[in-house]
Amino acid sequence: MSVAHAPAARLSLWPAAGRLLAAVALLGAVALLPWLSGADPARTVLRARSADQNPTPAELAVVREQLGLDEGPLVHLAHWLGGLPSGDAGVSWVSGEAVMPQVGTALSVSLTLMLGAFLVTAVVAALVCARTVFLGSRRRLRQDRAGTTAAVLAALPKFLLASVLATVCGVWWGWFPSSGWEGPQSMVLPSLALGVPSGAMLGGLLDQALPAAFHEPWARTAYAVGLPPGHIARNALRRTLPGMLPQLLPTVVALVGGAVAVEKIFNIPGLGRLALEAAVAQDLPVLQTATLALILLGVSAGVLINALRHALLGRPLRDGALPALHRPPLIPPRSLRWITAACALSLVALVTAGLPRDPLQVDTMARLLSPSLEHPLGTDALGRDLLARLGHGAVRTAGVALAVTTLSAVIGLLLGMAPRASAGPTEVVSTLPAVLAGLLIAGVTGPSVWGAACAVCAVGWSPYAAQTAALLEQERASGHIAASVALGAGRPHLLRRHLLPAVVPALLRNALLRLPTTVLVLASLGFLGLGEQPPTPEWGRLLSENQPYAELAPWTVLGPAAALVVLSVLAVTGSVLGREKGE
Repeated sequence: MSVAHAPAARLSLWPAAGRLLAAVALLGAVALLPWLSGADPARTVLRARSADQNPTPAELAVVREQLGLDEGPLVHLAHWLGGLPSGDAGVSWVSGEAVMPQVGTALSVSLTLMLGAFLVTAVVAALVCARTVFLGSRRRLRQDRAGTTAAVLAALPKFLLASVLATVCGVWWGWFPSSGWEGPQSMVLPSLALGVPSGAMLGGLLDQALPAAFHEPWARTAYAVGLPPGHIARNALRRTLPGMLPQLLPTVVALVGGAVAVEKIFNIPGLGRLALEAAVAQDLPVLQTATLALILLGVSAGVLINALRHALLGRPLRDGALPALHRPPLIPPRSLRWITAACALSLVALVTAGLPRDPLQVDTMARLLSPSLEHPLGTDALGRDLLARLGHGAVRTAGVALAVTTLSAVIGLLLGMAPRASAGPTEVVSTLPAVLAGLLIAGVTGPSVWGAACAVCAVGWSPYAAQTAALLEQERASGHIAASVALGAGRPHLLRRHLLPAVVPALLRNALLRLPTTVLVLASLGFLGLGEQPPTPEWGRLLSENQPYAELAPWTVLGPAAALVVLSVLAVTGSVLGREKGE
C-alpha cells in the first residue's frame, strides 16, 4: 500500500472499529444486568419459572448453583461467546430450551412484520409529501405548509392506535385477525399501527426538504426546456432522500425491537417482546442472543443505507461539487397563526382549569364516569378527575420531554460532527430499545423519572447523530465550502457560517416531530416501573394506565391523546413561524 493511501485506509477502519467496540460494550452491559438489577437473579428466574413468590433459601441455592451465578458475569459472557461460532447460544434459564431456535423464530416474525410496517411507512410518507411533489414539479409551489397533518399522525401513540384497530377492525367488523400470528392477514393491523406514525414523521421531514430541491437551478432549467413533471419530481426526490435516509435506521430497528407494546396487543411472538420478557425475567442467554440479533440487524441496515445514500448522490459527492440546498422563501398559510394560537390557548386553558382540582383524590363511587359538568373530561378507573391529572401533568410532561429531546439533539449534533468515529456507535445504539436501556440504568440508579430520562437520552441521540453526519457530508461536498477554504476560511468560520446553519434547522424539525415519541417512551418506562411512579399525573402514563379501558371508557385515553397531539402541532407550527421570521 502506498503512503498516500495509508491515511484513507486508516480512516476507513474507524466505522468498523466503532461498530465492534460499541457492540462489545453493549453486550457487556447486557451481561451485567442480573448483577446490576439489585434483585437476586436466582429469585427472579425461579419466580419466572414457577411464579413462586416466597422461595426457600435451599431452592434459591439450587438455582444459583444450576446457573453458575457465583461465577460472575464475565464467565457467563465468555461461555456464551464461545458457543456462538458453532451456533450454540446456550439454553434458556427459565424454560430450559435451546435459545437459538427461539430467537430465530422471533426474528423471522419481526422481520416479516417490519416489511409490512415499512411498506405502510413508505405509503404514508408519500401521501404526506404528495402535494409538495405535485406543485413543486410544476413550478407552482408558492405557499409553505404548516405540517399539522404530519404532526397529528406522528403524535398518535402506537399502542393506542393498535388497540383501536384491534377493537374496531378486528373485533367489531371482523376484517382482520385481532390476535395471533397465523398468516398474511395477521400482519395488516399491526403494520398499520407501526407504520402510520413512522411514515408521518419521515414524510414530514421529506416534505420540509423538498422545496429547496425544487428551487435549485437545474429544476428551473428542466421546467424551462419542457421536461415532464415526473422527471423533475424523481430528481428532486433523489436530491433530498439522502438527507432523510439516515432516519430510516432507527425507524427500521424500532419496527423490530421497539414494537413491544404492539406485539403484546396483537399477541405477536416477535423479537422485541422476547427481549423484554427475557430482560424482566433476567433470562440472560435469551437476552444476549436477542440483543446480538438486533445489533447485527442495525449494522447491516446502516451499511446498506449508507451505500444507498452514496449511490443516490453519486459523483458530485465524491468530487466535492454538490450544490448546497437553500429553502426558498414561501408564503406561510393564513391559518398557521390561528392554528398555533388555538393550540397554545387550549394548553393554557387545560392547565388553568386543571390546576385548582385535586389530581390524587380517589373516589371509587365515581369510577369511569363520562364527561360532565362536574368532571369535564370524565374520570379514570380509580375515580380520579382526568382534567385535574392532565392539568397538573402538563408542565411536568412537556418539561421532561423537552429537556430529554433537547439533550438528545445536542449530543447527536456533537457526535455527528465526528462521523467516522460515531458511525459505528450510532448504528449499534440505534438497535437498543429504550426499555432495555431503562432496565440497565434502573439497575444502577433505581426507578425514577430522571433514570428514565437518562435511558431515553442514552439511545435517543442516534437519529440526530445520523442526520447530522449525513447533512455535514453533503455540505462539505458543496462548491461554496471549497471556495471558502480557498479564500482562507478556517474551521471556526466554516462551522459558524456554513455547516451549522445547514444542519441545525433540519435537526430542529426532526426533534420537534419526535417530541411526542419521547413522551410515549418515557411513559412506557414508567408503565414498567422504571420511570415516573404512580400516582404522579403524567400524560404518557395516563395513556398507558388507561389503555385497557379504551373500549369501555374511550374518554380516559382521548383526553391524554388529544393533549399530546395539540402539543405536537404547537411545536411544529411554532417552528414554522420561527423559520418564517428568520427568513
